[in-house]
Amino acid sequence: MDSAATRSSSQTIQQFEQFVIPNYRRYPISLVRGEGSYVWDAEGKRYLDLFPGWGCNILGHCPPRVVKAIQDQVTRLIHIPNTWYTEAQGDFAEMLSTRGFGKAFFCNSGAEANEAAIKLARLHARDGRYKVISFENSFHGRTFATVTATAQPKYHEGLGPLLAGFRYAQHNDLESVEKLLDRETCAILIEPVQGEGGINIPSDGFLQGLRKLADENGCLLIFDEVQTCMGRTGTWFGYQQFGVQPDVMTLAKGVAGGVAAGAMLCKNEFAPDLRPGMHASTFGGNPLAMAAGIATIQTIEEDGLLANCQAMSDRFRAHLEKLKSELPIITELRIKGMMVGIELSIPSTPAVAKCMERGLLINATHDTVIRLLPALNVTPEQVDEACEILATVVREMAKEQ
Repeated sequence: MDSAATRSSSQTIQQFEQFVIPNYRRYPISLVRGEGSYVWDAEGKRYLDLFPGWGCNILGHCPPRVVKAIQDQVTRLIHIPNTWYTEAQGDFAEMLSTRGFGKAFFCNSGAEANEAAIKLARLHARDGRYKVISFENSFHGRTFATVTATAQPKYHEGLGPLLAGFRYAQHNDLESVEKLLDRETCAILIEPVQGEGGINIPSDGFLQGLRKLADENGCLLIFDEVQTCMGRTGTWFGYQQFGVQPDVMTLAKGVAGGVAAGAMLCKNEFAPDLRPGMHASTFGGNPLAMAAGIATIQTIEEDGLLANCQAMSDRFRAHLEKLKSELPIITELRIKGMMVGIELSIPSTPAVAKCMERGLLINATHDTVIRLLPALNVTPEQVDEACEILATVVREMAKEQ
């Protein structure tokens, strides 16, 4: 048993059954330690993790610079409210802005960041406009505003009535957006690459078309970059892949290397709209998260991880295109940096358990998509190992048809 484990997986599961609300579907494994793209369970079994931290661990598990930054910071300040200034928050805001744009508001999650963006859009309108257009198969969070913005009915069941003012357009369909725009619309909200919806990449000209429609109709264009930020697509932010700058972008998941953090960045001219008293986040911008965020950026730059992201993306593509040519049940590959979607003609969920048995952790989403969000520092050997296991599993699933 790994030295980090104090009890077996079954003992931990029993404890959860007694004391933890069962709102998550959990696998019957207790993870106790991680390093890079590997994790170990309580029984000492090692897994190659290609979905580390649900995409939050963008540098893998326990990246050394992030660990050291938190250790150093925790001895000086753990939490300071936003009624005072802290150096780390200013430094991290500058680092994000100079690699992206605008000014930053800090919070704790993607849902909080999107809440801030929605508030900003309504506050900026000042004329009663309140409607927000989002897109089918999107995912923006679990709060009432963000779950309403999430245009997937399965997330709405039992929660009605939802928040007023949200309209849903078809992804990659500018005409459907135009039909929804009216004098009450204040914003268009979209993920540059849809993550939970199945790694859906915008068609050529779509985001440019949204930029034009937003400008013509006096709306803010908001990019939900919760999954695509911090080099996930091979550039610092997803919008840089498409040459379209939004007015507002929201960040979370990997923004602080696995520590809970979120941010909303907006162009300078819109920053005054989020005036004092209109929005806040008690733990937002706390020193620990800011130190972790700074160390995350330093690691990506000093270790050349934007280049590694693209190189490993190409390596995944080479492996998976070969597999696709072999197996008709793979109907489409959608890959952008370290966002990998493998569309199957059959349910993808069985692949998760089959891969887990073989020591590989992956995700299934949108019924038929195998989804990978590997760390930016994944190695060629790890890509090869993962693709070999995936190939074995998908071949097995094909035979079962």
